[in-house]
Amino acid sequence: MPTLAQLRELQAIAQEGLTYSRDPFDLTRFARLRDLTAELLAEQTGQSPATVTGLLRAEEGYLTPKVDVRAVVLNAAGEVLLTRERSDGAWSLPGGWADPGESPTQIAVREVFEETGRTVRAVRLLAVMDKAQHPHPPDLWAVYKLFVQCDLTGAGVAAHAENLETLDSAFFPVDALPPLSLPRNLPGQVRRVVALARDPHSTVHCD
Repeated sequence: MPTLAQLRELQAIAQEGLTYSRDPFDLTRFARLRDLTAELLAEQTGQSPATVTGLLRAEEGYLTPKVDVRAVVLNAAGEVLLTRERSDGAWSLPGGWADPGESPTQIAVREVFEETGRTVRAVRLLAVMDKAQHPHPPDLWAVYKLFVQCDLTGAGVAAHAENLETLDSAFFPVDALPPLSLPRNLPGQVRRVVALARDPHSTVHCD
């Protein structure tokens, strides 16, 4: 069985071929390679072949990693802000996919407000992590994760804002984290970025 990294490489080759080839026979071959890759990715990730095929067919152009932006917000006690995801009931740093038209810091600030109801200001980039280099559950996509330190503005006290993505939000001691949403963040990642945020002289962690 090919590895997830090998399947992502096959997916990239298929998509590049579909993007740059002009020969109709080659386009047919690359389309078949993409669909075969989707079938193997479905086995690796536990998703249905139809779902994975649909997602891969929707991708166009040169394939690049997706970008996931996460906000690291500490309170005065040094506890970290987490939000509880509707999708799996587990907890994560506020954040999500990067959207065109917004900078990473703008995304971090917006995600904190949308997912927790709290207002923050972005301070600095703490880390850039390659999801493939960490033991997350299998994922279809290659993902770069950006962790942005944000400071609470004002008193920083707010009730959780009801929204479509998250159920609750709260501050937790880093040595007493709740069950985490592992596709989004791992305990070691949270501990690492909290340590970076606590040290004003720390440099950016980059995988």
